[in-house]
Amino acid sequence: MASVYFKNSINRYWRKRRDFSGISNEEKQHLKQKLLSHLREENYQIAQMLAVLISKIARFDYPREWPELFSFLAQQLPSADVLTSHRIFMILFRTLKELSTKRLTADQRNFAEISSHLYKYCWHIWQSDLQTISHGFSIITQSYNSNGKEQHHDDLYLTCERWLFCLKIICQLVISGFQSDAKCIQEIRPVKEVSPVLLNAAQSFLPYYTSLQNRHPKFWEFIKRACTKLMKVLVAIQQRHPYSFGDICVLQPVLNFCLNKITDPEPDILSFEQFLIKCMVMAKSVFECKEYKPSVTGRVMDENGVTLEQMKKNISNAVAGVLTRLLPNERIVLLCNVLIRRYFVLTTSDLEEWYENPEVFHHEQDMVQWTEKLRPCAEALYIVLFENHSQLLAPIVVSILQEAMNGCPTSTTEITPGLLLKDAAYGAAAYVYYELSNYLSFRDWFNGALSLELSNDHPNMRIIHRKVALILGQWVSEIKDDTKRAVYCALIRLLQDKDLSVGLAACRSLCLHVEDANFSERDFSDLLPVCWGSCFKLVKEVQEFDSKVQVLNLISVLLGHVNEVIPYASNLTQFFQMVWEESSGESLLRIQLLIALRNFVIALGYQSPSCYSMLLPILQKGIDINGPDELNLLEDSMLLWEATLSHAPAMVPQLLAYFPCLLEILERNFDHLQVAVDIIEDYIILGGREFLSMHASSVAKLLDLIVGNVNDRELLSILPIIDILILCFPMEVPPLISSTLQKLVVICLSGDDGDPSKTAVKASSASIIARILVMNTNYLAQLTSEPSLSSVLQQTGVAIEDNILLSLVDVWLDKVDNVSLPHKKAFGLALSIILTLRLPQVLDKLDQILSVCTSVILGGTDDLTEEESRSHDEDLLPSKELRRRQIKVSDPINRLSLENSVRDNLQTCAALHGESFNSAIAKIHPAAFAQLKQALKMP
Repeated sequence: MASVYFKNSINRYWRKRRDFSGISNEEKQHLKQKLLSHLREENYQIAQMLAVLISKIARFDYPREWPELFSFLAQQLPSADVLTSHRIFMILFRTLKELSTKRLTADQRNFAEISSHLYKYCWHIWQSDLQTISHGFSIITQSYNSNGKEQHHDDLYLTCERWLFCLKIICQLVISGFQSDAKCIQEIRPVKEVSPVLLNAAQSFLPYYTSLQNRHPKFWEFIKRACTKLMKVLVAIQQRHPYSFGDICVLQPVLNFCLNKITDPEPDILSFEQFLIKCMVMAKSVFECKEYKPSVTGRVMDENGVTLEQMKKNISNAVAGVLTRLLPNERIVLLCNVLIRRYFVLTTSDLEEWYENPEVFHHEQDMVQWTEKLRPCAEALYIVLFENHSQLLAPIVVSILQEAMNGCPTSTTEITPGLLLKDAAYGAAAYVYYELSNYLSFRDWFNGALSLELSNDHPNMRIIHRKVALILGQWVSEIKDDTKRAVYCALIRLLQDKDLSVGLAACRSLCLHVEDANFSERDFSDLLPVCWGSCFKLVKEVQEFDSKVQVLNLISVLLGHVNEVIPYASNLTQFFQMVWEESSGESLLRIQLLIALRNFVIALGYQSPSCYSMLLPILQKGIDINGPDELNLLEDSMLLWEATLSHAPAMVPQLLAYFPCLLEILERNFDHLQVAVDIIEDYIILGGREFLSMHASSVAKLLDLIVGNVNDRELLSILPIIDILILCFPMEVPPLISSTLQKLVVICLSGDDGDPSKTAVKASSASIIARILVMNTNYLAQLTSEPSLSSVLQQTGVAIEDNILLSLVDVWLDKVDNVSLPHKKAFGLALSIILTLRLPQVLDKLDQILSVCTSVILGGTDDLTEEESRSHDEDLLPSKELRRRQIKVSDPINRLSLENSVRDNLQTCAALHGESFNSAIAKIHPAAFAQLKQALKMP
């Protein structure tokens, strides 16, 4: 417990933090010395924890604060006994593993330096231990009848464990101690030195897999770990340094060995699945390695001679030549045949697992990581092999399929080798549909065999039914319109199958069909009732978490792609309620449920209140940042919140009461700002005056929190919300958000340095200030004359020559070309109001003001008349879009005549300034004055 707590405290307390001064340097030095004095810890678990502990400290302190760590450990090795050296190598492995994850250039240089010092020594120890282990195993297997000394066995086992740690260290040094040769195009010499020896070690250990199995289970377990680890290291080296590994002296023996073990393994090796998996992983890694593909690019020369690209091309072509010699057509065809006929075929143990628990079997075969099970691994290798040699293998796969179908008629019900081969061939055909469609007509295959097999309800036919479900999903892009209906019916029938493995396979394939771009809702619509019912039933029957997520995903996809949802709303509401109640503590399932609920709300549209009794309590829990699972559910809950608001026909008290949660969420961080902005807009448009009267202070706090604390892109998303808020409540809102408006004035009067995003922010902010001047002139006059605003401008370094309002005029004149038509009109109306000010400086800007107003009037607007709006609105159901349109129609800026405003205000300006006005008008260019008269329809 002490070592565990010590380890856990390193991340928290070793380094200084803002709220903690950290451990003193003297105490750190003392702790490090004490840790290194416990190298010969006999208890394995404690020794392991101490190794992790040292590695955690090394991540922070090496090399600056702990430069002697590796030299100290190296000095202890020559005089160490087997146990001590084992513990030292354990520490070395853990520490190197930790340091190898540091990505800064300086850290990588440090690791490369460590590699240069440790590599030769570790490689020597590893080879010496390999000889010791081989000799020890030879003695053990020859002395079954004699009572060997247990002490000798213990020492040998410790040597085995040390050898494994040393192997892992060598792997770390070769992988992380050198830059990938795919980038630097330099030969990594240790690759050619190490790889053949690792292969020989695996070959020398394999015979002991059988001989040690019964009498020495401990060493037999070591053999399994050693062989799989050796292959795993070879794979890692190939993936990190493909060019060095591609040397004929490395690639040829390794790949040859792997292919031989896959196609012609010794009988005993067939049961060593993990080793066969590693051989397949190696073959797949080589086959799909892009560095080994012959380059088709031309040669680019420069003054320095051969380019890096040309060097890569030369190496790739050389490796491609090695692979061509290694893989003649006969060997490729053999490998394809072996994969399908041996590794794809279900075994007796597979069938027992299936019958015992169909659900678990389904997930193990189809959803686990492909490197963990032999059949999925063989399937992954087959797909890569086929992609590389499709022209050669397509006829082969079709011939195997025909052979299997001829050897097992559709009426067969016994589990025969023929039936199992057909299952394997169906799988092979399913995985490579994209190429086989040129050799095989899906319509003929479906009508001639697949549909007939689905009509055979014998329990043993579940084997074929499950694979047919897979085929129907994989071949979705090849299914033509005349076959779609029959395929949909087949999948619905498979979804109802008594065997859960078949039902879940059909569930996944149905998802693929519904999501397909050519999905035919017309052919599917009358199947919906059965489909919904089957999904509800399947969710109740399955036990596995992954199964529930899979079915819920199908329901979510259906909701997003079919129109006829309302007739089933009541059943879906009950279903979602049940799933939520039963999924407590299952975050991933609840996330899937929230996604489905969002699709459900969108599908219901303005009828969504029918599900509020179920929906709103779920939503309330999801947006509560103090909830037990908020970290996982918050993002999807906010998306559901926005969908609920934007599809609500009217505001309800519960939704109105949720708004303060948004302030709490944004006070913590701005991770979900974009959806939060949409939610604020929904509340303004849907909640209206009732919303503002209830949550005025929250709105003010929220806007003040965002403006000034987010980047330009995020600020651009919130400014339209401020604009619509002022549009809806021009008298109430400006005084309420005075702090935010002061920030916008500062933005307007600050420089933008030509930055496009800053220019956009400045223009949008200026548009909001212009709107206030038009809709609440007295307030803007008050705002711009407040001492607090002058103080803020002074603090931010903004110099004001005249008064603030005249400085804003310069911004409107400057940024009119950076805004859209409606905002141009707001600028024009604001500038026309400026004409009524009793300030002589107005006449200095008269020419520019009239020029802008003229261009806005003659340029036209996108105003929407009330009559046009009504004609559009007749086609719209209650929706956010309808309400937004109605607000736009009622916008005074759209209704006011800029032409009349300029004409009237010019008269006021003339009355205020008299002869000075006439002098200013006289300075206007005749052509500009003519345009002005045209715009104002003056004679």
